[in-house]
Amino acid sequence: MTIWSEVAAVVVVVAAVHVPLGNYLARTFTASRHLRVESALYRLAKVDPEADQRWSTYAASLLAFSGASVLFLYALLRLQGHLPLSLGRSGMPAAQAFDTAVSFVTNTSWQSYAGESALGYLAQMLGITVAAFLSAAVGLAVVLTLIRGLVRVRTDRVGNFWVDLVRATIRILLPLSVLFAVLMVAAGAIQNLHGFQTVTTVTGGRQHLPGGPVASFEPIKLMSGDGGGFYNANSAHPFENPSALTNLLEIILMLLIPTAIPRMYGRMVHDTRQGWALLAVMTVLFAAALAVLVTAESTHHGTVPTAVGATTEGKETRFGSSTSAFFATTSTATADGAVDASHDSLTSAGGGVALVNMMLGEVSPGGVGSGLYGLVVLSILAVFLAGLMIGRTPEYLRKRIEQRQIRYVALITLVTPAVILIGAAIAVGLPTPPRSFLNTGAHGVSEALYAFTSAGNTNGSAFAGLNANTDFYNVGLAIVMILGRYLPMILVIALAGSLAEQRQQPVTSGTLPTHTASFVGLVVGVAVIVTALTYLPALALGPLAEGLR
Repeated sequence: MTIWSEVAAVVVVVAAVHVPLGNYLARTFTASRHLRVESALYRLAKVDPEADQRWSTYAASLLAFSGASVLFLYALLRLQGHLPLSLGRSGMPAAQAFDTAVSFVTNTSWQSYAGESALGYLAQMLGITVAAFLSAAVGLAVVLTLIRGLVRVRTDRVGNFWVDLVRATIRILLPLSVLFAVLMVAAGAIQNLHGFQTVTTVTGGRQHLPGGPVASFEPIKLMSGDGGGFYNANSAHPFENPSALTNLLEIILMLLIPTAIPRMYGRMVHDTRQGWALLAVMTVLFAAALAVLVTAESTHHGTVPTAVGATTEGKETRFGSSTSAFFATTSTATADGAVDASHDSLTSAGGGVALVNMMLGEVSPGGVGSGLYGLVVLSILAVFLAGLMIGRTPEYLRKRIEQRQIRYVALITLVTPAVILIGAAIAVGLPTPPRSFLNTGAHGVSEALYAFTSAGNTNGSAFAGLNANTDFYNVGLAIVMILGRYLPMILVIALAGSLAEQRQQPVTSGTLPTHTASFVGLVVGVAVIVTALTYLPALALGPLAEGLR
């Protein structure tokens, strides 16, 4: 298959499930009845599922749950040597365990370890896999508060965090994961508890091959925006990603839920045109990134790339450069961070595109929940700017965007870039152990910038030339992950609360339509301009400087 036939196949599948999956998501979060298993969980946790929470209580519940999750995973990683199914692995060092626990609870999946040599199966199944489910459910919960804030009037309530968390996990993530785990096993991904097996190769040599419950982890790793590799090679490993067919399936899984959420949004705000408009913004940004990255990897200058027709260094030969570029575009645009090739081996332009995908706030289509609330925030900013140009109080979905709302929007827009750029500046400016940077100059700057951008935007992929297993990076990146994940979430929930308190405004001839092609273009322009104004100086020191050498 050519790259564009692969793209067409993915588009057909994602488009086919967009409406039914989006409708199902909307029904899930608007249903009045609870499943029996859900009711049992509420009784066990002593939660009243009928209670509606204020935005502050909702945010406090989210933070408490996430904090407890970090502590649980940290303890599991530190104590795994004393637990069953440890495969003889000792507990992680304190700084690395902290970094790993924060990484997976924040849905980042940044890894400073090799999975096959650092984790036993209990830590992988009870710790990493469970965190992948729950962190995705938390992202969905936050976008639900923003939707309710736009729909509800004259109230200070934005929903029940515990109900949203349980429904996202039980009704959406678990069933889809089981279905696709069966498909992954059928397609050749391994699923066992064997540990390492010694085999004799065709040349008579001896080789130790890892086992593991891989097929059951792959779907949630990809659908949740988690992206962490069961093995160090991630989706370049044939046990995780056996063939070109599973590679396409993995791309589909990364896109599946984020591209269906706009349909859920349209149904829940009672105007499906709004969902189509946001999906169009996602599509335009994704298509542009894909075209540039594939072109950069296919036509880059240089004697060897020209001779072989592509940049093949660091690429998995089963997939090729163009398909790897498709995978890299998807993983950085969806906040997933899975890789089937080395991103450190991307061309300067290709690596720059991967960086920009994350710097956009990963809204094309972004993570589970986080992509949509980032895009709605950009839409509110676009409405505000349009309102200034025509001298009118801006409105979005019949809600006024006033001083309080635009303050939240401004903070949401600025807080993650601030965290990323401060962290990257410290990493580049302070004396660093020589082993941390494989490269110097512009590419070394790109490695550090990529690491902090990936951490702050909950992506988790890396330019592998950076050795992140030092106390500085384990602790520093963990702090960036916490701030980059939870500060925007708190602000989004606060924005939802402020919108829910308002009444709806009547639609007049001066109301800016937010479902038209011109509005789609406006939001795309705002996304690109805000990203350029924020990150262009940093990009000029990294991938742009490298590409101009």
